[in-house]
Amino acid sequence: MTRTAAVERIPARMTPEVYEKISEAARTVGATLNQFIVQSALEKADAILERERVMQLSATTAEALFAIMENPPEPNDYLKHAMKQRRETLCRK
Repeated sequence: MTRTAAVERIPARMTPEVYEKISEAARTVGATLNQFIVQSALEKADAILERERVMQLSATTAEALFAIMENPPEPNDYLKHAMKQRRETLCRK
């Protein structure tokens, strides 16, 4: 179900102190209260999603990962068994 942005609403209850602080910040940057709240929430959402989706590695760890990807080790008995079970479970005819 797709809705247009004009239809979506996010009700927010807040204390008068919080409302005044947010309103003042919105006025300071020349935005409406709604614009300010949406933009702030979007920035926070972007930061959270990036933190959860992006893996940060040290240079040493990244080099080790790339080395393993370029020259993977031979499969051990455990991996061979797991792949056999997968084949038997998912590839039935």
